[in-house]
Amino acid sequence: MIIVAENSSPDRRAWLGLGGNIGDPVRNMALALKALDQRDDCSLCKVSRLYKTPPWGKTDQAWFFNSCAEITTSLEPLALLQACLETEKSLKRVRMERWGPRSIDIDILAMDGLTLTGERLTLPHPRMTGRGFVLVPLNDIAPGIVIDGKTVNEWMALSDQTGIELASEDPDWWALGV
Repeated sequence: MIIVAENSSPDRRAWLGLGGNIGDPVRNMALALKALDQRDDCSLCKVSRLYKTPPWGKTDQAWFFNSCAEITTSLEPLALLQACLETEKSLKRVRMERWGPRSIDIDILAMDGLTLTGERLTLPHPRMTGRGFVLVPLNDIAPGIVIDGKTVNEWMALSDQTGIELASEDPDWWALGV
C-alpha cells in the first residue's frame, strides 16, 4: 500500500459517489447520507443534485439514480471505506455481481490531499474520470478539485454524458420527506 498525504489536518474532505437502481434507491441514498452525517467522525458538507443515469458496465438492468456528497471526516481512508460498507449493509445491500443491480452503492471518490494504492481501496477512484454518472454530480459540488492533473470540470467536459438526466434540481432532495 502506498499512501501520500499532502494534508496533515486530522479532518479532511472526502467526496463520495452514491447510486442505486433497485428497491427505493433515492430513499436509500438519503438514509445513507443521514447515517454518515450522524456519525461523530463524519460531517456532511454538500450534496449534489440527483441524476437518473443509464446503467454502465452491465447494461441490461434498470437505470440508476446517482448523486455525490462532500464530507469532512477524521477517519483514515480504510476506516471510511468500512463506514461506507457498514452503511450499505444496514440498508440491506447485497453484492451479487460486479456492476450489477444494487439498492445502494457508496464509493469513496477522493480524499483531500491523499493518493492511495491498495488492494481494498485506491484513491482517487481509478475509474471516476471516465464515468459521466460520477463526474456530472461531482461537478455540482466540487468542479475545481484536481484528479490526475485535471479538474473535475475538465474531466466532465471530456466524459460521455449520454442519457444522463436531472432527476431533482434541489440539492436538498436527500433531506426532504425521508
